[in-house]
Amino acid sequence: MVENSRSLNIVASILLALGMLFIIGPLGLMLLTATQSYESVLRSGLSYWPGNQLFENLRQLLTTTAIPVQLWNSVVVALLVATCKCLLSFVAAFVLVFFSIRHRSLLFALILFTIMLPVDVRVITTYGVASNVLSPINALLDVTGLNGLIASVTGTPVHLQLSVLNTHFGLAAPLIAQGTGVFLFRQFFRTLTPDLVKAAKMDGAGPLRFMVDILLPLAMTPLASLFVLEFLSGWTQYMWPLVASSTADMQTAVVGLARLLPDDDSVIPNFPMIMVGAMFVAAIPLAVIAFLQRYMVRGLVLSEK
Repeated sequence: MVENSRSLNIVASILLALGMLFIIGPLGLMLLTATQSYESVLRSGLSYWPGNQLFENLRQLLTTTAIPVQLWNSVVVALLVATCKCLLSFVAAFVLVFFSIRHRSLLFALILFTIMLPVDVRVITTYGVASNVLSPINALLDVTGLNGLIASVTGTPVHLQLSVLNTHFGLAAPLIAQGTGVFLFRQFFRTLTPDLVKAAKMDGAGPLRFMVDILLPLAMTPLASLFVLEFLSGWTQYMWPLVASSTADMQTAVVGLARLLPDDDSVIPNFPMIMVGAMFVAAIPLAVIAFLQRYMVRGLVLSEK
């Protein structure tokens, strides 16, 4: 039992206020800097008082940088990552929990192993695959000797080439191959009573109908939770979009924001315009969290077992 004393409430309130100040302080400084002019920053440094150059900095950002199209790229990539991960994780967890397949635990362990190998670790090999997704077919033709046979007939061996670099699919696909969502849905499905499956069989529901009509409505809360988490994960990716996109029009907003820094170390960055760009980059994920935060919290709680 926690004693309800005034001194304890005061200490808790002070700690809470300090924590909020620690979190909100950098955001407030970002907003204040976005209202300053580049000349004032050069003259007197960062100011803790609001200025009147917010709209001018906004106009400069929208007209002189590729941030607008990069924001669109980030939205497309984050939606692809979140949607595909939710669908694949839901189906994979459904198979692992409700189907009696051999070596089910081993398969689940292999899926979890992908969590320990993020894209940042395997970026070189991922780039090699993305630069030519048909390379396994070429390797198969070489190993089986079919390429030599084709070369003897046509005079040239077959070399298939298809690159997904500089495409939205190429930016999103490597980020989808992780088992975090499978683990989340598997834990949620294990909380359901086995009688649910028996009742569905008695009503004549097949596996597909059971998954769509029964499991999917029950899993909407963890589904929304996973969607938010994966959307944020896809939105904040930096390493792979930087490597997989060679033009500014295909880069994401996080990469574009970093590109606003000058290459010359002797040049002072335009901090006000960079802070305006940071506001744009942070606005969409903050809106997603604000609309779906209750589902995210409830989904994480319901998936525990």
